Amino acid sequence: MFQETPVYDRLVAERGDIPVQVRGEADRIRRDLAQVLPRMSASPLGAPQNVFEPRQLPTAR
Repeated sequence: MFQETPVYDRLVAERGDIPVQVRGEADRIRRDLAQVLPRMSASPLGAPQNVFEPRQLPTAR
């Protein structure tokens, strides 16, 4: 994305490629969490699939 700009090249030379470092750390954390937190094939009733989805109430039978 920014690799062809002299300013970006100078910043990378001075400070390192921060976006690449952040992606690497995020991948490492994701791998660590995958080992610690088991994946559940079916979530408990009413539990959101991820933290950004609203909680759904169980339906009446």
